[in-house]
Amino acid sequence: MQAEELSYAIVTPYSMRKSRTGGIIARLISRTGLDLVGGRMFAPSAKLANRYAETIVTETDARHRATQELIREYVLKNFTGNINGQRPRVLFLVFRGPEAVEKIHRTVGHIVHERTSGETIRDTFGDYITDGSGKVTYFEPGALAAFEAKAVERDLKLWAEFSDVDGGLLDGVITFPKTAKIEKTLVLIKPDNFKFPNLRPGGVIEVFSRSGLYIIGFKVYRMSVAQAEEFYGPVLPVLEKKLGPISGRDNWESIVEFMAGMRPSECSPDKRNAPGTEKCIAIVYQGEDAVRKIRDVLGPTDPAKAPPGSIRKEFGQTIMINAAHASDSMENAEREMAIVQVSENNFKPLIENFYRRQ
Repeated sequence: MQAEELSYAIVTPYSMRKSRTGGIIARLISRTGLDLVGGRMFAPSAKLANRYAETIVTETDARHRATQELIREYVLKNFTGNINGQRPRVLFLVFRGPEAVEKIHRTVGHIVHERTSGETIRDTFGDYITDGSGKVTYFEPGALAAFEAKAVERDLKLWAEFSDVDGGLLDGVITFPKTAKIEKTLVLIKPDNFKFPNLRPGGVIEVFSRSGLYIIGFKVYRMSVAQAEEFYGPVLPVLEKKLGPISGRDNWESIVEFMAGMRPSECSPDKRNAPGTEKCIAIVYQGEDAVRKIRDVLGPTDPAKAPPGSIRKEFGQTIMINAAHASDSMENAEREMAIVQVSENNFKPLIENFYRRQ
């Protein structure tokens, strides 16, 4: 059995601004077959950008070295500062599995000239445009990655080092008009999207991009039974009133089991607070009228009643297996974000623990 590796991909500030995040994530998961095990939003400081840029140029092949030099300059220019009222945001994704470094390499791809084949992420989402003399006039890599195991380890440890000060919930990064009604809301990409490596998690995020909102928080997350009980606590009395005490509670326990992997009545006290077996992604969106916009794109709880083009029509199956959850009010968004602990840094220990075992 091949040893597992970690690898990473960074969704660039331009890709974030252009809402290409979902398409990039879909390809990274479906084309590599790797397990997405971590993710964190960053607004890089000049110190992080400079230290990361110092590591980029390593190739001896002149063609690829020239591209790396373009990437280094890109990082120094685009990872900090202020662009149209926004500090640059990047999404750092961590993957695990056999041959993870090479699989990310093949999927992200080298970028050496403008291509339109769509074979790699950089073919589709990147640009490398030259004039008649061969001078590069426009360069956008789409996503960044390292293609050698030692470089991956170095970069992961660097970003982990800055993950508390430069990463997390980027609440003050985007400047809005003073009169705008700005809200934060929580989305959970549910466990039914992660039964095998596929396009669905990225596809759900892609549809949410129609809302025009900004991703300011991202966390790969396994909900404990205790957290699922608290999260879905308000649903229990509603189900008991609608279905009766026995059937209502049975249905509620099924929801908890779907999200955490175990029914509360079958969970021993020592396991209630342990991370569950089911994976989801917690995303915080920010913008004007965010709660309503996300709910409109999501669609009603029952996929059969959801309008065409909504997430639950496109990806949902049943009232419970319905692709995603979204907060229904600002108050519930605050409550749910506290339960999910969106500000918790589970990115840093993931990296530290993996390399500690090596």
